[in-house]
Amino acid sequence: MTFDLAAFLETAGVGRRVVQLQPKQVFFTQGSSADSIFYLRAGRAKLTVVSQEGKEATVALLTPGEFVGEESLASVGALHMATATAISACTALKIQREEMIRVMHEEHSLSEMYMKFLLARSMRTQADLVDQLFNSSEKRLARILLLLAEFGKPGEPEPFVPPITQETLAEMIGTTRSRVSFFMNRFRKLGLIEYNGRIRVHKSLLNVILHDQFTERTLEESPV
Repeated sequence: MTFDLAAFLETAGVGRRVVQLQPKQVFFTQGSSADSIFYLRAGRAKLTVVSQEGKEATVALLTPGEFVGEESLASVGALHMATATAISACTALKIQREEMIRVMHEEHSLSEMYMKFLLARSMRTQADLVDQLFNSSEKRLARILLLLAEFGKPGEPEPFVPPITQETLAEMIGTTRSRVSFFMNRFRKLGLIEYNGRIRVHKSLLNVILHDQFTERTLEESPV
């Protein structure tokens, strides 16, 4: 029988089951046993890590079509390196380690898809590092908002960002909540976003990244 990749990732079966999570529910926690990988079918989630000193940082945003918990495939007895938490209502397929490895060995379409995912994740991690090292906190915030909105899909209206707190945004760009509030208010005044309970991103926000729209003199209004 021909292997149906879409059906495998969308339906329950041997070694896999569909799970539903509400906002703030966790897929797994940092340090817990990594015996399954999740395929996010709908919703948004985030990965956070906590240092030994208790400081928490958001290290990645997860969107539909991504895997999370890939460390479970590395070795038997592996531990999760981060906590995965739903930002919005999520639907995911939980796949046991043994089943995922078995199907990857037998079905080229799944292994190819997974390798493409790992490459895309690696490239995004590099882009995040460059963004953190070289861009201002304002440009980092603009980039995160565009990523959250999945901006740039052809034929789609300017989208709303999933519910997310300013504290989480601050963690992701490495600044304070008051700094994020300052930039959000300025983006709104300039018509780059709408911000009334939900954030709606406009195309003009791209100018912050593409054309370095704001000057250092303006940024001095609120020091990093």
